[in-house]
Amino acid sequence: MLDPRTFPRPPALQQIKKNILIKFKDGQTIASTDRAYWVLETYHPPTYYLPPDSIKLNLTPASRRTFCEWKGVATYFSFTTPGGEQVDSRAWTYKEPTPTFAEIKDYVSFYADPRWECYVDGELVEPQPGDFYGGWMTSDIVRKSVKGAPGTRGW
Repeated sequence: MLDPRTFPRPPALQQIKKNILIKFKDGQTIASTDRAYWVLETYHPPTYYLPPDSIKLNLTPASRRTFCEWKGVATYFSFTTPGGEQVDSRAWTYKEPTPTFAEIKDYVSFYADPRWECYVDGELVEPQPGDFYGGWMTSDIVRKSVKGAPGTRGW
């Protein structure tokens, strides 16, 4: 089991040998790779970052920006689903990450979202609780150790 209470702070960046697949409900691939990185941070399930050449969508810059004290400024993307729905700010990247996270420059992370499916080694993930954090919950995550649900923001 992976216990997010034991994940480091500041977070750790690791390249992983897992197959990451994101696809729309109709089966159209959004991204697929075995060259992803994950970020492990205290009280968070892993957040996965995929190489830009694995993304099969036309991503357009969105206006949203957020700041992470460890990784730097995140810039977000918009894209359109196969059904024509515009999706805003559910994928992001670090165009100028801090030196510790330089390896994920331009890599893209996606929220697990009901409009598509995210898989790690064939396992369908669940989103991290709440609507702010982008971690992916797999069956090997100790769930009581994950922040994001009401009452956990200050952990």
